[in-house]
Amino acid sequence: MTVKEASEYLTMPEPQIEKLIFQRKIRAIHDGDQYLIYKEQFNTHMEQVEKYKKLVEEILNEPVPEDIDIKDED
Repeated sequence: MTVKEASEYLTMPEPQIEKLIFQRKIRAIHDGDQYLIYKEQFNTHMEQVEKYKKLVEEILNEPVPEDIDIKDED
């Protein structure tokens, strides 16, 4: 996809997409006229974010164990 298409897909301004390309945070190739971006890299990232969210949700929803009644023997 082009920078313009990536901008629409990610709902980000085009200059910000270009900045991320120059910072090598978005992988792209330059064909002489424009940068071409592999769309699947965003899908993979989104899948990983969703997995992480589910893991965090599972951890947060885990029941808290009851307190063990500890008595002082003195």
